[in-house]
Amino acid sequence: MRVGYVRCSTLEQNEARQLVMMEEQKAEKLFVDKTSGKNTERQEFKAMMAFVRSGDIVIVESISRIARNTRDLLSIIEELTNKGVEFVSLKENIDTTTPTGRFMLTVFGALAELERENILERQREGIAIAKAEGKYKGRKPVAVDEEQFKAVCKRWRNGEITAVSAMKEVGLKPNTFYRRVKELEL
Repeated sequence: MRVGYVRCSTLEQNEARQLVMMEEQKAEKLFVDKTSGKNTERQEFKAMMAFVRSGDIVIVESISRIARNTRDLLSIIEELTNKGVEFVSLKENIDTTTPTGRFMLTVFGALAELERENILERQREGIAIAKAEGKYKGRKPVAVDEEQFKAVCKRWRNGEITAVSAMKEVGLKPNTFYRRVKELEL
């Protein structure tokens, strides 16, 4: 069976181009994720991996659709190979049934990982420049009544309420709640 895997990083992105490619490749079954590819914790990806059987071919638009780092990519390909499943990436023209295809897969996987790292580095540099120019100050702190916060923390520390209840009372999420507790040394 020809199995297509399509992934867009966000809900706002459109997968239509990839779907057209899958139709042109005569994919008989499609799995579509709208989530980041930075790891393999994707619902449709997992479903596809569980679905494929020996003799199937997994088709993707590009290797960046299935994995964003070399380790994940090679692990995925190894799992597919162990199941007797072929892998085809249209953009890079890779077919894992050949030694050259397996070699090229490794090279392109490393390039995809480098590209992601470069994107993150440029993002960090941009934020540093914006901070230096006074244009970026991060998220605005969540406004909390300090006296109420201290009173709720005291009840929490005394075991009168749970941490979850304390967070609900002051309207904070766990990370922010615990950071505030630490800042105020409560």
